[in-house]
Amino acid sequence: MPSIKPITRSVAAACMAMAVGNSIAQSAVSKGDAPGPEVVVTATRGEKAIDRIPGAISVIGQQELASQYLIADDPSQALAAFIPGYAPSRQKMTSTGESLRGRQPLILLDGIPQSNPLRAGMREGYFADSFIIERIEVINGASAVQGMGATGGIINYITKAPRSNGTTFGVNVRASTQLRSDNLDWKNGYSLIHRSDAFDFLGYAAVQKRGMSYDGNGRRLGIDNVQGDTLDTQGNDLFLKIGKTVGAQRLQLSLNRFNLEGNGDYMNDPGVVAAGIPTSSLPGTPIGMAPRNKVRSASLDYRHADLAGGSFSAQLFGHHFESLYGATKVATFQDVRIAARDTLWDQSQIIADKLGARATYVRPDTFITGLEATVGLDVLRDQTEQSLALTKRTWVPLLKFKSTAPFAQLEYEFGTVTVRGGVRRESARLTVDTYTTLAFYGNRLVQGGSAEFSESVKNIGAVWRFAPQWSAFAASSEGFGLPDAGLVLRGVTAVGQSVSSLISLQPIVTRNNEVGVNWRGANGQFGISRYDSRSKLGSVIRINSAGIGLVERVPTTVKGWEVSGEWRPAKPLSVSGSYAHTDGKTAATQGAAMDLSLGARSQGPDKATLAGNWKWTPATQLRLQAVHLFDRDINVGRVVGTSKLEEHFKGYTLVDAAASFDTRHGKFGVSMENLFDKQYVGYYSQAVSATDAGNSYAGRGRTLAMNWSRMF
Repeated sequence: MPSIKPITRSVAAACMAMAVGNSIAQSAVSKGDAPGPEVVVTATRGEKAIDRIPGAISVIGQQELASQYLIADDPSQALAAFIPGYAPSRQKMTSTGESLRGRQPLILLDGIPQSNPLRAGMREGYFADSFIIERIEVINGASAVQGMGATGGIINYITKAPRSNGTTFGVNVRASTQLRSDNLDWKNGYSLIHRSDAFDFLGYAAVQKRGMSYDGNGRRLGIDNVQGDTLDTQGNDLFLKIGKTVGAQRLQLSLNRFNLEGNGDYMNDPGVVAAGIPTSSLPGTPIGMAPRNKVRSASLDYRHADLAGGSFSAQLFGHHFESLYGATKVATFQDVRIAARDTLWDQSQIIADKLGARATYVRPDTFITGLEATVGLDVLRDQTEQSLALTKRTWVPLLKFKSTAPFAQLEYEFGTVTVRGGVRRESARLTVDTYTTLAFYGNRLVQGGSAEFSESVKNIGAVWRFAPQWSAFAASSEGFGLPDAGLVLRGVTAVGQSVSSLISLQPIVTRNNEVGVNWRGANGQFGISRYDSRSKLGSVIRINSAGIGLVERVPTTVKGWEVSGEWRPAKPLSVSGSYAHTDGKTAATQGAAMDLSLGARSQGPDKATLAGNWKWTPATQLRLQAVHLFDRDINVGRVVGTSKLEEHFKGYTLVDAAASFDTRHGKFGVSMENLFDKQYVGYYSQAVSATDAGNSYAGRGRTLAMNWSRMF
């Protein structure tokens, strides 16, 4: 294990106070005097108690989410606060560098894929309003259980559902400020919830407006006019869920319509790198249309809880995603046939459409008592393209992806041991018509064609409950994905290329091996896990001297260990903490030594967290939390081609506080993000953009937020 650099006293206290645990795998249990009821998760394609799943499964519950969203209405900050292996949030609309254990996760909303692996624009973090989320289930490590794209794991956002009979109306109002004229954030949400013998219904509508923000030195934060920002934006969400249950059967329809768009009132103001002054913003109107996210999703779900001795579930879903990026006149967009050199402004847009179907049948006691069989079939049709919105040029041609994947899994429980193993056969085809690259790449004609691949991805694991309150697990699982096909195809420069001959389109198969030990007692829980994740033909993006991202197909390995836990010395008081160490390696080329560290685009720094919750009366609760990111200095002096790989990061500690009060007039909340007004530059900006005056973004300074909600 590499040596750990000196840390602050607060973090040392955190490490001493926290118990050990595997990726907060047990943190979702009830907070009471004794171990609560088993937590059931659904991200594994069936309802399964978390103690019976071999692997690191995390569940962020409603109470934790409510506190975190009061502090910052940012999905990635919630993940970074509760998931040890999740990289720090960039606090932007774009999520580049926000990885899970050094790899990219598959993001789902009620099982509907939100990620776009064919052309990863890194905008998948904003797709729904935080109010509708009831819990977040996270499978840490490679997994094929939900299909393509989960080489780093699965993050499944589960929406709320009616729980009691009757009809209620709800109002939710949130506002945050740093007491400056241009930085008020506010959100109004309205809900209608109904449940009866006839049907159940949940409807939610929200409008939101975000202003600017300031750092710990009182300087306006830099706005990212190109990749997209949450500063100076407005958004809205409309979510509907209606269902009917008859005996053992249930039919449910869900619809989500989400928009997030910049207002275009501020422009990026570069800082002064030599003087340590980060990027800021000035009032002004940027060229072109403001960046935006537009998400539309729908699903029809059917479940039969008692079909031939088992349970059957099926889902039909559709998903439409548009991400528009801001205008720029980078060299890539120049074409002298349209405008004089270095004068052409353009902006890119990614459009992705998915149609899919999933079917799963689970039958306990198959043939013999204790043997559970799970079989199913997934079908996915994904069409993704990237165009230049102002000149109507094609940057990435239409990528037509089709996948069919049957799977089967067996689980056997005998005494204190649960063993499970399965296989998924992924048969996929990527088809692309003949196209011509942009002038920057030489106007190359690339012959259309298809790339076909079939992969059998497997998982096997066991859980041993070897003593009261103690368990150990060992698991090996594979995930299946593609490199960023759009990034590969748009950058073809050689003459005479064809889609079917590009080796860069070969799939990524990642195997994650992991072992861990857990304890769950009346006054707390703890555990520890160690993992080793390997891809023989991985995918690494390197930025060359011209600022162009290139996909390199080289092996990658990520090793790490995670520790977390919770202690409840008294019923109203709990203390929790975690530590994650991640060490990713890759090679300069195929066959070269694995002596390069994965950069901030792929991997976060080591991280420690400490949090305390105090429920000093039945109606009041206080949360205090701290996150420390450790220093990281990698690849000193290393260069591959024209890509400089050296990165430096000076760590920092952030402290947040939140309190809530239940009254007869509703629930009130107040929070303070960055309680001590720490001045810092974010991890990604320090590591990747250290010399880029226009992309050195500081983080938010002290921010006050208030919330009021009431049900009628």
